Order: sequence, then C-alpha cells, then structure tokens
Amino acid sequence: MEKSKIGLNRHWLVIFVASSLFFLFLYCFDYSARLSSHETNWVTSLFNEKNAKDSCSGRYIYVHRLPPRFNDHVIQNCSSLYRWYKMCPFVTNSGFGMQLEKSWFATNQFLLEVIFRARMNQYDCLTDDSSLASAIFVPSYCGLDLGRYLWDYNASFRDSLSLDLVKWLARQPEWKRTFGRDHFFVAGRIAWDFRRQIDNDNGWGSVLMSLPESMNMTMLTIESNSWSNEFAIPYPTHFHPSSDSEVLQWQDRIRKQKRKYLFSFAGAPRPVLQDSIRGQIIDQCLASGRLCKLLDCESGPNKCDNPVEVLKVFMDSIFCLQPPGDSYTRRSTFDSIVAGCIPVFFHPGSAYAQYLWYLPKKYNKYSVFIPAYKVKNGSISINETLLQVCEDRMMDMREEVIKLIPKIIYADPRSKLKTTEDAFDIAVKRVLERVEKVRTEIKEGKDPGIGFAEGNSWKLKMSEAGIEEDWDHFF
Repeated sequence: MEKSKIGLNRHWLVIFVASSLFFLFLYCFDYSARLSSHETNWVTSLFNEKNAKDSCSGRYIYVHRLPPRFNDHVIQNCSSLYRWYKMCPFVTNSGFGMQLEKSWFATNQFLLEVIFRARMNQYDCLTDDSSLASAIFVPSYCGLDLGRYLWDYNASFRDSLSLDLVKWLARQPEWKRTFGRDHFFVAGRIAWDFRRQIDNDNGWGSVLMSLPESMNMTMLTIESNSWSNEFAIPYPTHFHPSSDSEVLQWQDRIRKQKRKYLFSFAGAPRPVLQDSIRGQIIDQCLASGRLCKLLDCESGPNKCDNPVEVLKVFMDSIFCLQPPGDSYTRRSTFDSIVAGCIPVFFHPGSAYAQYLWYLPKKYNKYSVFIPAYKVKNGSISINETLLQVCEDRMMDMREEVIKLIPKIIYADPRSKLKTTEDAFDIAVKRVLERVEKVRTEIKEGKDPGIGFAEGNSWKLKMSEAGIEEDWDHFF
C-alpha cells in the first residue's frame, strides 16, 4: 500500500515537473519573441529617426521668437501701414490679400515680409533647438513698420524699431555663435529705403541696413544695393499656386495664348526724375498705333492697381517694357513673366544686377536690352528694334520666360509644390549655402567677416553673375 502511494506521487511529480518545464519553455519563447519584436521596432524607429534627421541635415532653421511688437503688432493697426493705400485687405490670407479666384490674389508688393514668414512657418526642417540650426531666421516686419513713418515723421521714428531689433538680437545666445553671420531677414521694400545717407530728419528712409549688427546678417530685399550681404528676391506677384499641376496648367495656357500687341507698357511718366525715359517710352508707344498697348497709370481710375487689367494687357503682348521708375526695379517685371510676356529692360540694374539667384546669366535668352540713353537721345526706335527679333528667337525667349514662372512666384503656404522650387525655396537654399561657407571658413581658421559685407561695385556683382558687359557707367 505504501509503495503504491509512493509510485503514484512520483508519477504526479514527473507530470508536474514536465508541465512546469513546458510552460516555462512557452513563456521564454513568447518573451523572446516579444523582446525580439521590441528590439526590431526600436532599431527600426532609431533608423527611421536617423533618416528623418539626415534629410534635414544642413537644412535646419531656427526662427527667433521675437516680441510681437517686431511683427504681429505692426500689422494689427493695418490702416496706418501706408498713407497711399488702405492696407487692411492686403494683410489677409497670409499676406496674399483678397482672393480673386483659385490661386490668384490681389497681392500688394510690400507684403513680402508677411508672405515669407508664413512660408517659413511651414518649412519642413524647422527646429526648436537653435544648436541644431544651420541658419537662423529673424521674422521682423521692419519694412512695413518703416512704411508708416516715411512721410511726415522724423528720423528717430523711422529708426526706432530697427534699433530695438538689433539690440534684442545681440542679447540672444544664438547671436554669439557667429555674431549674427548665420542670421537672415527679409525686408519687403527696396534696400535704398533702409540706408539713409544723411544722419538727420531730411534724409530718406531708416538706417536698418547700415547698422553694424545688420551688416553681419544676410539681408533679402525686393531690390538690393551693391553690398555683398544684400540679395534681391522677387517681388510678390498675384499668382500663388497650391500644387504643381496648377503651375503646369498655367504655363500651358500662356504658351498657347494669342498675342495681338507687339509690345506694351503699364505705367506713368516720371517728369520730376531727370534721367527718366518713361515720357519717351509713352510717346513711342502711342506713335506705334496698334503695335503697342499703353495701360495709363496716371489718368482716371488707376487700372494698374487692378490685377486683372494688368494681367490681360501682358497676356496680349509679346514684349513688355520695364523701364526704371522711382528705383531700378519694378514689380511689373514679375507680373509680365507670369503672363509669359518677354521683358524689355533699359538699365542693367532693373534685373541683371539684381536677381542673381533667379534669372539666367545669359540675359538675352529671356529678355531684350535697349540702353536707356539711346531712348533718351532719340537714336533708337523701340518699335523697330523689337520688329527685328525673328519669330524663332521670339518663341525661344518666350519659352525661357515661361520656364522662369515657378522660380519667381511664392506658393500658397497651406500646401507645397512637390516637384518644383518656388522663390522661397530658392532663397532659403542659397542662404543656407552662404551660411555653410561661413562655417567652413571658421573651421579652417579664416576670418568669416572678410568679404561678408562689403560695398562691392555693381560691375563686380554682375561679373560674379557671369555678365561680362561693361555697364559701370549706368550706375
């Protein structure tokens, strides 16, 4: 009886031990599988994270969190932004202004600061860690602020925000790394407005771009001076597409457009400016009869403020005349390119010495150049000069103009062009290249300040763009 009980107990012990080992095996197998899966997921996550970081390597941008008085507060009182226009409608839609139809807006030429900042807020390689940043963006609205005080205000009013801005920047830890040479900002007015020549109330504009701190930054404007840290980027146009297909459709449309005028001019005379050729241009246009279309921006209701009117004239024209106005450049140049109209320039400072990141070095591929002094002295006929352009060359030039469209527009920040770079993308890319050059010089023990901000002659600036003509006498 006792032996029987012992045998039975041994039997259950064997079963218990075997079962325990079996369940232990199952548990270990399951844990191993779960551990393996966890490790695989962790490695995959690490790999993906590394890849994501690598895609932004050299492209990270840190945006300064400026006190709102440097940007948002400036446009809150939008009715005071510009004495000649009611600006409140223009600050809507991320600076694009009132929407006319899909991708088309009534965009004011001075809203680039708002437009650029809106695009930067959607940039795919932003970082909150400034130590990772390749470049640092300063989202100020100094141009819009200046527009409030250009007339009837003393110099201290015009300089106040700019002086406070550079003081604020110089106190930040990010400034001390390169003393601002990795910083950049956008000013939505011509550079001349920010380089007051006379240090009293009678001088024009502010001193923003002449300040020591500003000279350590890269400055982007709609029209630059010859300083080596100033770069011109396109004026805003009315076309702000939200997809690549919209760009392609528009290019296809204007490629097929029938054009009934040989040339056109949208503008008004500048009788006060001694060197202006606008009066002669208007006279030659009127004398050309049906070959030229004049959009008079002086008399009656100003049709030049109507995007639809301007676009219609340019789309109906083969060539669009772009003489200097109050300054070398015109927003009209970019409106004409969007319309597929070949620009005709009369001064190298209107485009060739300006938009070095955007326009072809071989300027005769996309434009016609007629020296202003020949128009002034009556030795050249615009009509006859343009009639001498053969059909094949004219078609080639128009195609070059159409190819430029994606490069000179600012896409809708609520979406992203996937296969083409717009004006914002190109500007950011070139700024990053410029800052990387500074970092390389620092690593090599060189002085990054040498050549960073120097008053280059226009001749030197154009030679760097690959333009060999001697146009020094124009400047």
